[in-house]
Order: sequence, then structure tokens, then C-alpha cells
Amino acid sequence: MSVSRRSALKAFAAAGGTIATSAVPLRADNEPRSVPADAVGMLYDATRCIGCKACVTACHEANQDLPDTRTPGMELYDAPTELNSRTRNIIKLHRSEYIDSYVKRQCMHCVDPACVGACMLGALQKRDFGIVTWDAPYCIGCRYCQVVCPFNVPAFEWESANPRIVKCELCVHRLREGLEPACCEVCPREAVIFGQYEDLLAEAHSRIVDRPDVYVDRVYGEHEVGGTQVLYLSHVPFEDLGFTRDSTEAVPSLQQSIQHGIYQGFVAPAALYALLGVVMFKNKRTNRVADSEADDE
Repeated sequence: MSVSRRSALKAFAAAGGTIATSAVPLRADNEPRSVPADAVGMLYDATRCIGCKACVTACHEANQDLPDTRTPGMELYDAPTELNSRTRNIIKLHRSEYIDSYVKRQCMHCVDPACVGACMLGALQKRDFGIVTWDAPYCIGCRYCQVVCPFNVPAFEWESANPRIVKCELCVHRLREGLEPACCEVCPREAVIFGQYEDLLAEAHSRIVDRPDVYVDRVYGEHEVGGTQVLYLSHVPFEDLGFTRDSTEAVPSLQQSIQHGIYQGFVAPAALYALLGVVMFKNKRTNRVADSEADDE
């Protein structure tokens, strides 16, 4: 395999804690983003997947901050059917007229993410190595990221008093330790592999060239919605796997720049309302003290 997984992990280890704090700045122009030079990602090959769902269980074990979804008495097996606030990664079975196929679904880590463009305060950002991550302190729970995501990935913790947006973050906490994403580590068939984006893309095209009778002549994610850092190979049409986004155009960057301009314009009114709230609170407190003194007289 030509994928440079080791060099990608070394780069992460060298980057250390900056992965959690460094972000690609919001842009004000209308130029689409390109794949970052240091981009990493995953390549999923549907021809190799046997549907064992070891990746699903490993994902849950690697992200123990999520609530348990396993059925009592079946703790060793985790089989959610959809991405949700407790599940960052699933394996689905798609049946077609000719052949059935499994497919892995998780955040695609788009090159030009719609969720990042929609997030008014920057809770979602495309950070080092092109990984799209979420920061709790900046999230106000507007859920615009859910609305705009072309792959219906972000999930909202409705059941929590302090809800989060839940999505695959490519196991950044493991990458900092020199480990690969949990789903890639446990796959018995290497149906999903981790590495540097350019190496993964080259590997995908190499497999198509070597076995043109097996693969659809297309690497899904190379161009769709402006490109994604999670790439797919398949032996059945991608439409049969539930991929309906064929446009190569990302979320319009002009729309993003206008949207962020509007949001930034709300900062001043919000600050004013906060100040008025403080004044009202102090006035009420002063009135209560005055009333109490009057009653004592």
C-alpha cells in the first residue's frame, strides 16, 4: 500500500496541541478553498467491507464521552442504523437491483465545509490538516450546521441539558498521540484506511487502474461539493450507496461572506442589549432596597 500513514501520524505528533486551537481563518472573499497542503483523510473501499461493524464499536470506545448505545446483554456489539448524537460512524447496507453493498458514513471533512460557512460564531472550524472540529464555548445551538450539511452529518444532543453538536472529528485526540483513527485501526479488511490526502487519492486511482472490471471509474469525494477529505471507492453506482450530491460546486463562498458579515453586525446590538440588561438589574435591585428601607420606616 502506498499510503503514507506513518508520515501523517508523525506530522500530527509534531503539531501537538495546536490541532485543538489553530483554525483556518474565515475568509471574506468569494474564492473557494483548496485541499490544504498538510491534509489527511480516509479512503473507504466498499469492495472490501464485510459489514462487521468493528469500526462502529471502536469509534464508540475511542469516544467515551458519548452515551452508551448498546443493548443490555449485548455490550460487545454496537449497531446503530443512523448517525445521531451518540454515534459518529455507522455502516449501512444498501440493496440494489444487481448487487448489495455496505457503505461507511461519517463526517466527510469537506474541503470547503458548508457547516463552517454557516456557523455564526466559529464553533465549527476547518483546522490543521483540514480536519473539521467543533468547539463548545462558541456554539449557541442554532443548528444551522445541520441544515446546510449536504451529507446530513451533524447531530444535536436534544436529550442533554448542555447539548453538543456531535460529528466525526477524525479521532484528533488519538492522532495527537501518534495513533490513527479507531475505525481505521480495527478494520480487518482495511476497507477504510487513514493517511495523507494526496496519497489516499493516488491509491484510489491506482486501484481503479489495476481493477477496472471491479470498480466504478470514479473516486467519490475527489470533486463532489468542492471535494472531501474522506474518499470512496465502489463496485456499484454511488447513487446506490445513497450519495446524491454530484455537483462539484461547494457551498457558495459569497453566501458565506455575506452571512458572516450579517452575524458580525449583530455584535454591537447584542452588546447593547447586554448593557441594558445590567442596568435594568441594578435598577431593580436599587428599587428593592429603597422599598425595604421605606417599609422599615
